[in-house]
Amino acid sequence: MNTEILKAIDQDAKLTAKELAEMLSMNEAEVEAQIGKMEKEHIICGYPTLIDWDKTGEERVTALIEVTVTPQRGMGFDKIAERIYKYEEVEALYLMSGGYDLTVMIVGKTLREVAEFVSSKLAPMESVVSTATHFVLKKYKEHGLELINQKDDERMLITP
Repeated sequence: MNTEILKAIDQDAKLTAKELAEMLSMNEAEVEAQIGKMEKEHIICGYPTLIDWDKTGEERVTALIEVTVTPQRGMGFDKIAERIYKYEEVEALYLMSGGYDLTVMIVGKTLREVAEFVSSKLAPMESVVSTATHFVLKKYKEHGLELINQKDDERMLITP
């Protein structure tokens, strides 16, 4: 496994094998073989695109939901996590340390849609003890990439 390949495509999944080979002083066939092997082993699980939805005019609400659950005997958190991540609204799901067990990231069209997901799908699950929902107001950085265009300060410097 070549972690340099992984680091490069983590920042830009559109890099070609030829470009990667040039960047990493490797040959193109070797890069293609390593990527193929990592895809087969599910080290590389996919190539999602980072989209700044705020610039599209599409109404979207992102919420982070803290979930406390009772783990199931013999299966721990995995079974309840699997039930949760199967919902199409769920963008990400993490097992956490600290004051709650799972973090669920979901996307809906409206606050009401997010509330409906929590109240009708998530909270009623038998293993779910409690939930706390937080809404994302603005995204500044995601997947290591800045979403805010930095504008140069065009004001003149005034010195005494």
